[in-house]
Amino acid sequence: MKKNDTFEIEITDLGTHGEGIGRFDGMTFFIKDAIVGDRVLASAMKLKKSYGYARIVEILEPSKNRVEPKCPIAKTCGGCQIQNMDYQAQLAWKEQMVRNDLVRLGGFDQAYIDSISESIIGMENPWRYRNKAQYPVGLDKNGEIVMGFYASHSHRIIDAEDCYLGAEENHDLLEAVKSWMVKNHVKPYDEVTGKGLVRHVLIRQGVHTDQTMVCLIINGTKIPDESGLIAYLKAASERIYSISINVNKKRNNVILGEETRTIWGEDTITDKIGDISFRISPKSFFQVNPEQMEKLYQKALEYAGLTGTEYVYDLYCGIGTISLFLAKKAGHVTGIEIVPEAIQDAKENATRNAIGNADFFAGATEDVLPKLVREGNKADVIMLDPPRKGCEASVIETILGEKPERIVYVSCDPATMARDLKLFCASGEYQLTKACAVDQFGHTAHCEAVVKLERI
Repeated sequence: MKKNDTFEIEITDLGTHGEGIGRFDGMTFFIKDAIVGDRVLASAMKLKKSYGYARIVEILEPSKNRVEPKCPIAKTCGGCQIQNMDYQAQLAWKEQMVRNDLVRLGGFDQAYIDSISESIIGMENPWRYRNKAQYPVGLDKNGEIVMGFYASHSHRIIDAEDCYLGAEENHDLLEAVKSWMVKNHVKPYDEVTGKGLVRHVLIRQGVHTDQTMVCLIINGTKIPDESGLIAYLKAASERIYSISINVNKKRNNVILGEETRTIWGEDTITDKIGDISFRISPKSFFQVNPEQMEKLYQKALEYAGLTGTEYVYDLYCGIGTISLFLAKKAGHVTGIEIVPEAIQDAKENATRNAIGNADFFAGATEDVLPKLVREGNKADVIMLDPPRKGCEASVIETILGEKPERIVYVSCDPATMARDLKLFCASGEYQLTKACAVDQFGHTAHCEAVVKLERI
């Protein structure tokens, strides 16, 4: 076979990025926009020794789970990889993906994983669930301003009039920014030349408080006609609560810079998880799907098995979202996070909610946790919610040294979680006893998971 050859292939699986997988002539092919059950005519794009990449020329026989994408740019935008799949089929695939990771990467027995795994927790409505959106700004080939999302595996901006995962008001807010830019001859940032002013538009919503924040990320220190921008945005939405400017003059792919200046309204907006309120700034980490976040935390709380007396350590605690949720049921919760600004936010959130049985420490877990335990605060339960890369080996070693009764691991990447669980269980100290997938990001290939480890 050579490049551009066409062939018929049946899709039997999905890859980690939502691409269809099938086998033809002894080779494995990865095909974007194909789903399990499709039979397609494909054209070879890139060939390796035992695998290749291909594109769909024609769908010869569609899968019974294939649906028409709701979004008109779903195929070109890199955001929704599996919007062409029925939502119930998405959930079944994600549930199986988590179980497969635990078997293949964690080394657990398939029958055992099936026996301890609970059904995936899906969304009642998998649309309009995101409370945060970051829109890159640029020019199209005609020199017109575009705001939207990057095409898959590129930095070419796809103009998005409306994203069906975000709030409906985002469209009007983007139009307001665009109108202000046109009126004041403000140029978008150009990644190649490093020139131009507006890089991104960040929009955040307080879903339970009806508060909206707009932050312009700029390649400079000030903007022309601040009052004009404020007027346009206030006219676009009655929910506007905070308008700010973030300065990022570095030539890199990091969206937010160090300096943020509020030009109208409050510095932060507020949202809630259950009855706990959190103050959110442009740079705060806060889960983007608040409805599913609460379900995820409820499952983590269930796995923690708290009776009101336990000493809990929440590692990678961020701004204290899980910590304060657990504090309602625990004897005491201590959060540890390496980012000092997040710890300051966590302390303020505890004070704001009058939660007195939680404290927070900035520093590396491997340094802070042993010191606190030596001071007499032994861990009964440890909660883990690490970044996508999972836990550092030193953190796992530290936890094993402290021997908590239960470990609850919340993960945004089940593959790295499975790798870490293998290390915990290989010690002979812990057994994996519960696992549950949670769909936080409908129509994408991402899935969260929460598991419980119990000391043997």
